Amino acid sequence: MKIKALLTILETMAPLAYAEDFDNVGLLTGNSNTEVSGVMVCHDALEGVINEAVANKCNVVVCFHPILFSGLKKITGKNYVERAIIKAIKNDVAIYAVHTALDNHKQGVNKIFCNALGLSNTKVLVPKQKFIRKLVTYTTPENATRLRNALFDAGAGNIGNYENCSFNSQGLGTYQGTQDSNPVVGAAGDFMEENEIKIEVTFERYLEGKILKALFNNHIYEEVAYEIYSLENQHQNIGLGMLGELETPMDETAFLQFVKEKMQAEGIRHSAFTGKVVKKAAVLGGSGSSAIKNAIAAGADAYLTADLKYHNFYEAEGKILLADIGHFESERYTTDYIAEYLKNNTENITIRVTTVNTNPVNYL
Repeated sequence: MKIKALLTILETMAPLAYAEDFDNVGLLTGNSNTEVSGVMVCHDALEGVINEAVANKCNVVVCFHPILFSGLKKITGKNYVERAIIKAIKNDVAIYAVHTALDNHKQGVNKIFCNALGLSNTKVLVPKQKFIRKLVTYTTPENATRLRNALFDAGAGNIGNYENCSFNSQGLGTYQGTQDSNPVVGAAGDFMEENEIKIEVTFERYLEGKILKALFNNHIYEEVAYEIYSLENQHQNIGLGMLGELETPMDETAFLQFVKEKMQAEGIRHSAFTGKVVKKAAVLGGSGSSAIKNAIAAGADAYLTADLKYHNFYEAEGKILLADIGHFESERYTTDYIAEYLKNNTENITIRVTTVNTNPVNYL
């Protein structure tokens, strides 16, 4: 298997289009035409991980956090990022990062977090916005079924748990071709009135090129009339964080102890107790202070995340229990998920999880 084939598998697991705009995901180093000798999965692609990959004949490192996040003007080995990059390039090790592409996936980081806590009835906490577009086009009744099915095959028409969704209406279309036209119905220069079908379908914005290709390849008109709109609708199956319900409600002390055990947290910083029983919990792996208001609005009794600052705890306002369980801890099981996914979707490729502890935070 070449690296480019592995990239297809990784992008199926976590589509790069799902990543936040600020992020740096995908192939960071390496040549996609190189044969894969083995894969090392890690949280952070530090120099020690690269050394372990080389020692185990793994020429691909799949990491959660991108080791290259901002631009480098010099690579001299003066810090941990540059040393890791130099080590990878010297040893022909490709580095691939998933980060928020997996954060935003409905089966990704936050679903893994929920599963570790046994949360059920889960749904996305902060649905992704400005990600849905609508295509409107017009064709003859005879062409409508073929065209509609082609758009569905290209990925259009998916709404939540439903597929092949469209709206179709009949109307009267008019046109008059110039002397250079070659209309399918009528002749150049003739004013035509024809019964047409208006087809409307929604799609995820990253599919636009594929959708338009399907439109042009399956439409019978010489000139295809179509419109694309950006919608304000939220995408309910893509986004940051997740909300779920505990099987058995707990008081706040028992809940935090439960979380500490399940997530193997060394310690948990939390806001003042509200006195409420915890039934509904919101989670967001990694830095999640931006979603405190979302957790409160969603009616969560507790919100588990990381990297909360002093003043963030005031935002609880007695309405919710805020808990900072640690950045690494909140994403703890992500590497196992990636490794398992790769094992289930590749053949004759060694998949390893690093033994290097890349958590930079230590506790006394």
